Amino acid sequence: MAPTDTQLTPVPMLDVLGVPMLDVNRQNGPLQEELSAALAAVCASGAFVNGPAVKQFEEEMARYCGTRHAIGCASGSDALLLALMALGIGPGDEVIVPSFTFFATASSVTRLGATPVFTDIVPETFNVDPGDIARKITPRTKAIMPVHLFGQCANMGAINTLAREAGRIPVIEDAAQAIGAEFEHRRAGSLGRMGCFSFYPTKNLGGLGDGGLITTDNTELADKLRILRDHGQHPRYYHHEVGINSRLDALQAAALSVKLPRLDSYAAGRQKNAQAYAREFARTGLDSRIAIPTVKPGCASVWNQFTVRVRDGERDNLQKHLAERKIGAAVYYPVPLHLQKCFAFLGHHEGSLPVTELACREVLSLPIYECLTTDEQTQVIGAIAEYFGFAANRQAA
Repeated sequence: MAPTDTQLTPVPMLDVLGVPMLDVNRQNGPLQEELSAALAAVCASGAFVNGPAVKQFEEEMARYCGTRHAIGCASGSDALLLALMALGIGPGDEVIVPSFTFFATASSVTRLGATPVFTDIVPETFNVDPGDIARKITPRTKAIMPVHLFGQCANMGAINTLAREAGRIPVIEDAAQAIGAEFEHRRAGSLGRMGCFSFYPTKNLGGLGDGGLITTDNTELADKLRILRDHGQHPRYYHHEVGINSRLDALQAAALSVKLPRLDSYAAGRQKNAQAYAREFARTGLDSRIAIPTVKPGCASVWNQFTVRVRDGERDNLQKHLAERKIGAAVYYPVPLHLQKCFAFLGHHEGSLPVTELACREVLSLPIYECLTTDEQTQVIGAIAEYFGFAANRQAA
């Protein structure tokens, strides 16, 4: 049950029973009968790979995202890799990516022998800074890969303009955290040359294991992606490309088709919880110590994470305080990609991307999933208020 518009009141810490960062069973539990029937239908058909369930889900996703094509694959990481493969990215090429993101964004580039070019972020949204993209485009830039981080689209208007003016550089959306998010009334996955999604169980549309998908309006790219995900063969045993084995399991597709019609209601629940956090942080004065996330005009966030900034070096101590009260909170991400040991060969140093590095020291994600109860959210806010002394001050007043 999502919070209503009534005010949340921090409760005494003795009443805290624990709040998980995420509980996928709360979403999946009410769907057990439908999920079981969908999985049983696949088992009865025997079509476990590239069968009717996969085709149905791909068609549903294309309609949902507003694209002509959707191509399922084995994971969100493979979606990124396949998108780059379809563009022929390889050694000597550069792909512009943010440093403040999950590892797969950059690893997909290096796996093809290309070079990730790391860019800084906009402090208010944590998304890639178009100004820094502009500074780092070179004749070797063969793709730009913005990430729609934490459920909000990057500034795709500015990014697409840069890409077009620099010679129609392909833009690949890493939309793993942003299914259903909108930029200027268009959904993530329809804003670039291709869009890449993950159905990892913790995502807003989470499967029962790994799964991924690529969207595109380009029929030639769609045909190539279908071949590349199946060892590069077409027809069977005739290989004109060196592809990979990355097909979306029919069991996963069937389960995702059960959940897709509910996706917008999941996002609405997360939106209510985000509004409740913002309201209570302002009411209690916590917003003087913690910066809440900003949604830019023209954007509709699906709140994959509710990521705050904890100022004055208090982030780690606050996370420990919450953990002691069995309240889940996570750091996405503690080390920026440009400072990861595996990318040391690129020659980055501390201070290279200052906005990203500050975010890594300050960010903390709080429980936001749509099944979070009002009482649980009250506990989270109360524990934070207790840490900063706000609850005690109010009681004394």
